[in-house]
Amino acid sequence: MRWQGGRTGGGGVEDRRGLGGGAVAGGGIGVGVLAIIGYLVFGIDPATTTQLASQFGGVGAEQQQGQLGTPEDQAGRFVDVVGGNINDVWAQKLNGYEPPKVVIYEQGTSTGCGFGQSAMGPFYCPTDKTVYLDLGFWQEMETQLGASGADFARAYVIAHEFGHHVQTLTGTSEQARQARQQSRSEAEANQYSVALELQADCYAGVWAKNASAASSGQVALEPGDIEEGMKTAQAIGDDTLQRRGGGRVSPESFTHGSSAQRVEWLQRGYQSGDPAVCDTFSAS
Repeated sequence: MRWQGGRTGGGGVEDRRGLGGGAVAGGGIGVGVLAIIGYLVFGIDPATTTQLASQFGGVGAEQQQGQLGTPEDQAGRFVDVVGGNINDVWAQKLNGYEPPKVVIYEQGTSTGCGFGQSAMGPFYCPTDKTVYLDLGFWQEMETQLGASGADFARAYVIAHEFGHHVQTLTGTSEQARQARQQSRSEAEANQYSVALELQADCYAGVWAKNASAASSGQVALEPGDIEEGMKTAQAIGDDTLQRRGGGRVSPESFTHGSSAQRVEWLQRGYQSGDPAVCDTFSAS
């Protein structure tokens, strides 16, 4: 994936790294926390975020605000350039699109959805319309979950979270929330969660298809990039994560979709480049 030299300043990045993350239990990501990552990566429900933060002793911890601006290190610039490109794509695809804020942090930070911690993986908070990223997750994702380390695989993660922002803007997230509340069982409620996550995967594919045109070539996919994204989608499917955790595969407990589903919807979005094909609710 080509991104070096791309436009900076368009990702709306607030860099909170180095400001201290409050109380973070354990000082690192262990086996138990890795299990949490497996089930919650790429789309944590705000209520779940707060609940988990309480379990880890972090709720209520405060943190001073960072400075808005363009991060100077390569990892921070990557988030800024990719985020700006994703915003460019959605400004063309969605009337009235408003970019989310993006916060990069270390260990933990306050959010509109409670206290966020790196153990939760990347997540989007609809309350403050912000994507939260602890960039240390890249290494955990690659070394412990078997995901790709390619730039596009990391960009796919960011684009997925922006997809949740699109769902908030269109009202899809709220409709799914109401449907979950009215569900007769946990398994039925989980189906709406899966549909949301697969749609965010599809939206990531839509971005990938349109990335080059949106940035006049400043951000562009290269041969093999989409395959690296599919490798990551394969690694984070619910069935794969359940097997990795040593448990049985339990489809009724899926919240993000199987590996095959995640790969399929990423491909659908990429092949068409049209968000209209991303109706995972009708498909399910």
